[in-house]
Amino acid sequence: MSNFRFTRMDRFPPVVKNLIIINILVFVAQLVFEKDLGVTAKIGLWPVESVHFNPYQVATHMFAHSPQIIFHILFNMFTLWMFGRVLENVCGPKRFLFFYLTCGVGAALAHLGVDYYQYREIVTAINEFKAQGQDDLARQLEDLPGYAVGASGAVMGVMVAFAFLFPNTELFIMFIPVPVKAKWAITGLVLLDLFGGITPTKGDNIAHFAHLGGALTGFLIVFFWNKTNRRTLY
Repeated sequence: MSNFRFTRMDRFPPVVKNLIIINILVFVAQLVFEKDLGVTAKIGLWPVESVHFNPYQVATHMFAHSPQIIFHILFNMFTLWMFGRVLENVCGPKRFLFFYLTCGVGAALAHLGVDYYQYREIVTAINEFKAQGQDDLARQLEDLPGYAVGASGAVMGVMVAFAFLFPNTELFIMFIPVPVKAKWAITGLVLLDLFGGITPTKGDNIAHFAHLGGALTGFLIVFFWNKTNRRTLY
């Protein structure tokens, strides 16, 4: 017996609706106060060893998006609505909210873990500059790694959960003239992130390991919740 319950489909269930509203409100606040307050840098996720890091960023980063790229928030919110509404109807509002937030935290932890190793050389250089009294150069390096923002990690977890529960649902993807089953489409996206994370290219500002962390978290949660269900991905 599955741990999930099926109810009448709500096209805009409450948790998905409120998550989208919160993301939009935060985005508007970024646009309005960015110049004077630098909102995005404050709520974005910095490396743990950065002077800009604060623990609350593990939560706040998933509600912020790039104010320069409106497609960032549009894609994430559309994807959250498209897949999240199905999951919320299946597992209920409280469980879906837990699932979504946990995927976001899982994405943050994966990103921080990778950043920790990548940032060590920069930390060493910062300390050397400070020891030499070159504080200006040290401050420039402190801002060098940048920060991560976006709901993409949590949304990736939602997509993976959808593919796990409804593997044979056919999806239409841009530039592909035929429908693709969810299990293959979402697996393809995960593999693209894995490839992008392992072989980064110049100018790539996508937090691939955050996506992978959210995907893995989502898979583990839904697998545990649905472990007695005989359905599989194949």
